[in-house]
This record gives sequence, C-alpha cells and structure tokens, in this order.
Amino acid sequence: MPQIHRTPLADQAADLLLGRIRAGEWQLGQKLPGETTLAPQLGVGRSTVREAIRQLAGRGVLASRQGAGVFVTALDAPEDWDAVLRRADIVSVIEARIAIESEAAALAATRRTAADVRAIRRALEHRAAAVASIEEHVDADTAFHRAIIAAAHNPILLDLFDGLTPRLRQTMIEMLRIRVDFGGAEDHRRHVRLADTVIARDADAARAESRDHLLELKDALA
Repeated sequence: MPQIHRTPLADQAADLLLGRIRAGEWQLGQKLPGETTLAPQLGVGRSTVREAIRQLAGRGVLASRQGAGVFVTALDAPEDWDAVLRRADIVSVIEARIAIESEAAALAATRRTAADVRAIRRALEHRAAAVASIEEHVDADTAFHRAIIAAAHNPILLDLFDGLTPRLRQTMIEMLRIRVDFGGAEDHRRHVRLADTVIARDADAARAESRDHLLELKDALA
C-alpha cells in the first residue's frame, strides 16, 4: 500500500530559505540574519535552521564563515547531475561531450606522459576488439575516451566526464541502436587519429579530431 511520508522540517526550512533567496530578499554576498531571527520567521527551532543552512551550504548556496556568520554564495541551487541528465536528449549529451573532450584532448597532447601513452594504446586496442555487442563496444569506447581525458591531468574535466558516464553510456547505446552499425573500420580509424595526435603532442590537431568526431555523431542524429 502507498504511504504518506512527511517531509523533514529541515528540508522544508531549506526550501523556504532558498525561495527567499531566489526572490531577492538577500543579495549575493549578503549576510543572513542569525538563527534567533530566522527560527521564528520559519516557524522552527534553531537546530532545524542550522540543519537547513547546512543543506544549502552543501548545495553551494550558503557559506558559513567562522565568527562572521552565514553568507549567500549563489542565488539558486543547481540541479544535481542525475536530474539534468535524465532529461537531456542525445544531442545535448553529445554537445556536453564536445565541450569537455575537445579541450581535454588538447590538454592531453601537451601533458601526456609515457604511462598515459601506454594506457591510451591499451584502451584503443581493447576498443578495436570489443565488437561482440553494443554494450561491450560502448564500454570500451568510453574507456578509450576516458584515457584521453585522464592524460589531460585535469581532475575537474575527469570528474565532469565521470559524472556524465552513467547517462552517457545509455545515450550511446540508444544512439548506436538507432544507427544499427557500430565498430566499423572508418570509425576506428578516427579514434586512431585522435590517439596519434595526442601521442604526437599536437594539441590543435587533437582538439580538432575530438571535436570533428563528436560533431559527426551529432550530425548523424539530425
């Protein structure tokens, strides 16, 4: 039987505070009133206000400064990646890949190490052999692109790619099912060229190869 679940008071208080911030009651960088002021305004206790502030701090909206108080650091809370990606269509995900991977490829070309080269080559070989199923091919393809991004030695870019990966995997599987064919010779040659430009330390060519490859995927869906 379905059950009714009460929303915790701290969640409700956080939503009320966020609503007031969105409405412009406090500006970016402005200090919030103290707990003794906010608690009666929200109709909750001070401990609930503290928990609501912790929630909004975790979402990047508020920041507590020791001895100074609580300040507004963003005027809205970004949606979590999962919610955004669940709504994203295939083209949107490919556009996000272009933004992340083309710059990562250029950085990889300038920063790659001998160990990175070995990892890229191993991933490329595995990708060539992984043609038994769409799922296997997508996983091998993802591992190859991740090896390129890892060679950029930028943890933010790698975190962004890893955050995309669950939705990216399903998106690529759906896309390849639409296209029917996968793992073809020309497609693999393009990945070889991308690997070669990174290994050769040609940043401009690596950026262009990555971008052109992903634009082809996007155009195929138009």
